[in-house]
Amino acid sequence: MELAHYSDYAVRLVNTEEPARNKDSLTSVDAVRGLFGTGVQAARRATDADVTRFRNVRGRLRAVFEAADGGDHVLAVDLLNSLLMEFPVSPQVSGHEYLDDEGHPNWHIHLADHPSNASAGYAAIASFGLAFHLTEHGPDRLGLCQAAPCRNAYLDTSTNRSRRYCSDRCATRANVAAYRARKRLEAEASGQSGRNADTAQDARALSEL
Repeated sequence: MELAHYSDYAVRLVNTEEPARNKDSLTSVDAVRGLFGTGVQAARRATDADVTRFRNVRGRLRAVFEAADGGDHVLAVDLLNSLLMEFPVSPQVSGHEYLDDEGHPNWHIHLADHPSNASAGYAAIASFGLAFHLTEHGPDRLGLCQAAPCRNAYLDTSTNRSRRYCSDRCATRANVAAYRARKRLEAEASGQSGRNADTAQDARALSEL
């Protein structure tokens, strides 16, 4: 499993809440377990207490994205470092079921489950994954969706650092809104031009009286 995969853990957790829409899907143990994906042993250790713990970590991870999106990269790194210190990872060399062309295990670094509780393990993996993405691609690759009111987090992996939206749906919605705004301005400008022309014509008519 590539280390970059772990950055998705942070995005999944942050996007369980949509503050502008007053929506929060992280309300039960089942929701917490769903964040891990299927077949992950740590998910089975989740309890009611983890709902509150996950929400706390979620707020701290969102703060990292907000700082990075706002251009305060030093603050983003400081916030992320505090998470890394509080929730250290446990790396292991693993082969799992992956084999290379010669039938040998495809050895790679794997982050082991945290022994204490589900939230600590998830926080460790999410923070490490986000740190890996930040150091590989830069803090300006951590963004928040620009399609109001959505402020979902995303990781920009585009070649030209051009991503501004969390999904194609939000990108389409923003483009449609921008198109309608341009058409509205064009119509208003056209109407103003027509009124100016009428005023000029009236003025000429009065001058000829």
